[in-house]
Formats: sequence, C-alpha cells, structure tokens
Amino acid sequence: MEILERKVEMLETLPDRVTRMELQLVQLRDEMRGECSAVRGEIRTGDEETRRVLREEIRAGDEETRRYMRVLHEDVIGRLILIQDSRHPRKKR
Repeated sequence: MEILERKVEMLETLPDRVTRMELQLVQLRDEMRGECSAVRGEIRTGDEETRRVLREEIRAGDEETRRYMRVLHEDVIGRLILIQDSRHPRKKR
C-alpha cells in the first residue's frame, strides 16, 4: 500500500512538473527567436558591407581601365601620325 501511495504522490506532482517544463520551453523558444533575429541582422549588415566594398573596388577598377584605355588611345593616335608622316613627308617651305 505504501508503494501505491508513493506512486500516486509522484503522479500528483506530474501536472506541476509538466507546467514548469512547458514554461521553460516557451522561454527557450522566445530566446531562440530573439537570437536568430539578431544573427540574421548581423548577416544582413555583413552582406551590405561586403556589397559596398565590392562596389568601391569595381568603381576603382573601372576608373583605372578608363585611364589605361585613354593612354592606349593616345598612343595609337601618335603611332598613326608617325606612320602617316613617314609615308607622306611634309614639304618644307
């Protein structure tokens, strides 16, 4: 009979234990939701920073390419003038 009474006493505490467990699960879920939101925010910030840096590097590379193209263009024009002058020497006055 004592064993049965102990088991009944243990069963009587079960609803309180389940309620406490439920509260802990709710708290854990809320904490995890908050942490996940924070991590997503950090990732978003990092992505935005990476994009900004890449855009700056691309712009700098584009400008460098434009400068190099101008130099090459001027070089080609200079060479064309030399070729033209060597084929058709100008008359001296």
